[in-house]
Amino acid sequence: MNVLVINCGSSSLKYQLIDSLKEEVLAKGLCERIGIEGSQIVYQKAGGEKETTVAPMPTHTEAIGMVLDALQNEKTGVIKSLDEIGAVGHRIVHGGEKFAESTVITDEVIEAIKECNELAPLHNPANLIGIDACREHMPGTPMVAVFDTAFHQTMPEKAYLYGLPYEYYEKYGVRRYGFHGTSHNYVSHRMAEFLGKNIEDMKIIVCHLGNGASVSAVMNGKCVDTSMGLTPLEGLIMGTRSGDIDPAIVEFIAKKENLDIDGVMDVLNKKSGVAGMSGISSDFRDLEAAEEEGNEAAIRTLRAYEYRVAKYIGAYTAAMNGVDAIAFTAGVGENGPVTRTGVCSYLGYLGVKIDEEANQRRGADNLISTKDSKVAVCVIPTNEELAIARETLRLVR
Repeated sequence: MNVLVINCGSSSLKYQLIDSLKEEVLAKGLCERIGIEGSQIVYQKAGGEKETTVAPMPTHTEAIGMVLDALQNEKTGVIKSLDEIGAVGHRIVHGGEKFAESTVITDEVIEAIKECNELAPLHNPANLIGIDACREHMPGTPMVAVFDTAFHQTMPEKAYLYGLPYEYYEKYGVRRYGFHGTSHNYVSHRMAEFLGKNIEDMKIIVCHLGNGASVSAVMNGKCVDTSMGLTPLEGLIMGTRSGDIDPAIVEFIAKKENLDIDGVMDVLNKKSGVAGMSGISSDFRDLEAAEEEGNEAAIRTLRAYEYRVAKYIGAYTAAMNGVDAIAFTAGVGENGPVTRTGVCSYLGYLGVKIDEEANQRRGADNLISTKDSKVAVCVIPTNEELAIARETLRLVR
């Protein structure tokens, strides 16, 4: 069965068409600047060159239409008709406490997702637009919602409750939800498989390090804690997000800079993280290049970043009373040997030893710890689209 995987942002749309039985990507691409002048679609058939077409896309409906047209194109398309798409899998950022696993999309499910919109106001409405657009073009095709928050719903109360009046949880659902769940789920299971072990007997820490970043503690195949919270702002220092800070900083900065709450939140979400700390970039490649040139701002920023990741690993080792394996994944985790070395330099107390030659390799599942390391450390490339396709296939079969 061919599964179309859709990941809608407010002005963008990522897509992949996957042969879910062979687990092969047939085509993939991106629609950019939806609703903005200069919108375009990027399309790439497996083994082919990228094709970029500039065309107006006033809404996601037009974007989805262009994706479907590209997939059926006589020259570079990979299907002859929409009948060859057996199902559509949609990434949904926030499922709240309503969804502890993926689900087939119905009218009732859509209403329940809408009730979570205030928990992810930038993401969930865009995700729902993608669902509506696909339903308009493919009304008879089954569709599945795969939630970023679902994998973390196994966290115990002690891990997800905040030190706030309990009534805020009861009335408004204020608690830790966590994100990147599809990635954490995929990587933890893939790591156990790669190491030839049963995940139900393992304690795994997954470090999803990208522009957005999070760490999770996975015990016996279930998430028991994760670093992101009510929103993706909590936890690690990220590309432009602050991560953990003293809450009183919000009031302090608001008064000093004469900002309202929206202004401060804009600073914390879009002007902080490694971009704000360094004044250079949110792209770690730029920071690493600057570090090589001896740039002090880049050096202090990267050291702070590595330190924060190491602190979370230590915390989650304590939470699980041990750790068997640590996985690095996502853009920085997969492609940043210097960052991995920096993080692991704090883990000597766990008996972690890194094979620096293995640590330089890229592009595949890779054991980067030495044979005598007491904890296995691996690089496991994430594949959220494949994970979504697997969930979709499981539910519509």
